[in-house]
Amino acid sequence: MNVLIVGAGQVGESIAADLAPSHDVTVVDQRSDRTEELTYGYDVLTVTGDGTDIDVLEEAGIESAEMVIASTDDDETNIVVCSTAAALSEALTIARIKHTKYLETWERADRVFGVDYMVCTNLLTARSIGRVVGLPAAVDVDPFAGGRVQMAEFEISEQCPIVDQTVQEADRYDSLTFAAVIRDDEVIVPDGSTVITAGDRVVVIGSPESVHNFADGLDPDHGAGADEEVAIFGGSEIGYHVARLLSERGFGPRLIEQDPDRARELAEELPAAQIMESDATDMEFLEREHIDEADVVVAALESDEKNLLVSLLARRLGADRTIAVIDTPAYVDLFEAVGVDVAINPRVVVAEEITRLTQSDKTENVALIESDKAEVIEIEVDADSVLAGRPIQESIADLPAGVVIGAITRKTEFVTPRGDTEIQPGDHVVLFVGAAAIEETTAAL
Repeated sequence: MNVLIVGAGQVGESIAADLAPSHDVTVVDQRSDRTEELTYGYDVLTVTGDGTDIDVLEEAGIESAEMVIASTDDDETNIVVCSTAAALSEALTIARIKHTKYLETWERADRVFGVDYMVCTNLLTARSIGRVVGLPAAVDVDPFAGGRVQMAEFEISEQCPIVDQTVQEADRYDSLTFAAVIRDDEVIVPDGSTVITAGDRVVVIGSPESVHNFADGLDPDHGAGADEEVAIFGGSEIGYHVARLLSERGFGPRLIEQDPDRARELAEELPAAQIMESDATDMEFLEREHIDEADVVVAALESDEKNLLVSLLARRLGADRTIAVIDTPAYVDLFEAVGVDVAINPRVVVAEEITRLTQSDKTENVALIESDKAEVIEIEVDADSVLAGRPIQESIADLPAGVVIGAITRKTEFVTPRGDTEIQPGDHVVLFVGAAAIEETTAAL
């Protein structure tokens, strides 16, 4: 497939890196240093220029493009790129936008702005945060099979009850599969004898109920589900959507916003949330409002530095867990190293979503593990698949090493995969696949 990407920031680079091995990719950016970096770093063509300029798009091969991805940091630029692409070609168009006002307009009419798919950074980030809230120790959660399957990645602390247990000892849940253990940047496909150690990240796939039960077992003293006390620092668009999504799930979050006009607006729009007007870095306020009793603190302020500060203040006061929005990718590992439990980078979130939209027709859904170490994919099995009509213990031998079948759904029924389980055409199968085996696996499926 011929893919044209406009915007060579982190999002554009990430998408180009994912697509370049199996597609013809051209990247357009105004910065010559960025196009030069991508030319030498990946197997892509590059054009230096303004992606809204028809001459530049024609030079990049817009007329023969089958997919156009507008991934600059400017919403209006991305919409113009897609609109221009729709006028000049038959390409599928994907626009990255930050603000939901454009998404709301786009959702009202088919292909408005000439955009086939609109990917909203702020809303996707809020959804990512919302999925992690309610699952103690979770650092990433993704739904599959219409919500009937969940993949979750958990960080194992020294206090976790399953530390130093084998997978066989820790696996006490009927509809849960231990798909992987990530240890020191190494992805381990575990067997029953694999020992889980402090500092590991464990990837499990199963029914939502089993994943929630597993999470509760990792931290029995943590508030469960909607009983969690959640405090959100910052009434940004991300903070607003986190509060809204949690309210819809029965939570009663507290949201702290310093600007009085914004606080008043939030109070009107979020009747189920408690809106407090204050500086989130005011220590006396935090102590008076018992932030130490919060099970989860979400930092969604306007700067990375403030999000780090309020996260560390909350932890110092005694809050159980902190989730921070981090806009600078290089800060993510640093912030988690100094005490932030979960650092979520909006650019990574949106890059993963766009990558999902570019997957092959066989792939129904995809989640990236640790950005690029592995993928969890959902496929609908057809009659030609190596999985069809065979027990798993037989068909798994025809797949690359490192592939784990994590869950099966058959119509509305959840099927726990076992060695003698026979997969049928029409089943939806959720698999864990190591990065090196992804192309070979999807071809076989």
